[in-house]
Amino acid sequence: MDLKSNGIIGHSASLADVFRILLKVAPTDSTVLVTGESGTGKELLVRALHNNSARTDKPFVPINCGAIPKELLESELFGHEKGAFTHAIRSRPGRFEVADGGTIFLDEIGEMDLSLQVKILRVLQEKEIERVGGAGMKKVDVRIVAATNRDLENEVSQGRFREDLYYRLNVIPLHLPPLRERDSDVLLLAEHFLARFCVRKNRPCLVLDPDVRKILLAYPWPGNVRELENFMERMSILVDGEVVHPGDLPVKILETVGDIAALPEPAPRLAPAPPLLQRGFVWPTLADLDTHAMSLKEFLDTIEDRLIEEALEHADGVKNQAAELLGIKRTTLIEKLKKKPG
Repeated sequence: MDLKSNGIIGHSASLADVFRILLKVAPTDSTVLVTGESGTGKELLVRALHNNSARTDKPFVPINCGAIPKELLESELFGHEKGAFTHAIRSRPGRFEVADGGTIFLDEIGEMDLSLQVKILRVLQEKEIERVGGAGMKKVDVRIVAATNRDLENEVSQGRFREDLYYRLNVIPLHLPPLRERDSDVLLLAEHFLARFCVRKNRPCLVLDPDVRKILLAYPWPGNVRELENFMERMSILVDGEVVHPGDLPVKILETVGDIAALPEPAPRLAPAPPLLQRGFVWPTLADLDTHAMSLKEFLDTIEDRLIEEALEHADGVKNQAAELLGIKRTTLIEKLKKKPG
């Protein structure tokens, strides 16, 4: 099974371990608990889990349990009947009903009130929900994936999270490592974000000075991937030349890493892929078609789809910029997207 990584970028060993578990658990209906610091990309990982599952053509419904007042969260999750409370002027389905057949993502579940945790436990055990103000139960076929940046074992010991719910959620634990533990992924991500933002802002792609590369590797990135992404957007706006120099970096980062001359050199970069007609490129063979059980058209369509996805990712979904990266007209790209299944 080929992994649809859903935009998660990295080659570090710690991330590869996550992908190995994801590939095994995605085809199942097992409940998954994703843990990791804020900004590590937990929702991207959960979307990848959904997109590699048998439910990929069904709804993916996220809800941030910490962003909705606790008195409204029950209605958001389970829906309500007309007249259930003051402003309930009509009946409304909740997120569990909307997600029927698919996946519901309970983000920041550690923020959920204890009284509501009991009802989530019932959904896990009985596969049924009851709307606020309702008089009967409704069956739902939903895979539940939860995420938190809290230590739920500690929350259980402190009486702030139900132990029985914790064990029902923690069937398959997936821990997304912080950026500081992902080695050279920092530079891979930095260059990816920088290229994407430069394309979006219609400017030549910026290059990272060798000292800047050392600094980016040495900085601990407490805000993780989200902080790095925001920082690269800032560089794409504020840097005047074509190279990002140490002087372009904030004082906070420079002070954190200390003496630049004392910082270790980055590991050697992999050589870029050579042009098609130069030595080193391996042309596909008939054996490749046989290995993947594909016809020529299926093989070429797969290659085209992946290049289009990468171009759209670099262009942040902006089709005219993606078309420019691919060297085709925007109308041609749109036609190709229309022909893609789903």
